[in-house]
Amino acid sequence: MTRYLISFDDGAMTFPEEELPQVAEASHEVVRQAQDAGVWVFGGGLQRQQANIVATDGTLTNGPFPETKAVLGGFSIVDVPSREDALEWAAKFAAACRCAQEVREIMPDPTV
Repeated sequence: MTRYLISFDDGAMTFPEEELPQVAEASHEVVRQAQDAGVWVFGGGLQRQQANIVATDGTLTNGPFPETKAVLGGFSIVDVPSREDALEWAAKFAAACRCAQEVREIMPDPTV
């Protein structure tokens, strides 16, 4: 099986605030389905704009950098047999979260 990162940009979830409980329940339901299917690895939402950047020399700065156009808002990691399966899960998350999802394959760990 292969792991995939399914993610969305911060600010991509644009719906009326009063609908947040329904959106949260819908996305938690997709997580439960993924858990029941045995494909759920990990996921969560991220605090808005709370990034720090640690450079290769150890220098710490607050980020993201101004030229950054998109910031990760949340993610899910699934372990599925194919990219098509990952895309199907992404479609479920997109419908539940009411925003587009990006799908990327995670490179396997060569030491495992």
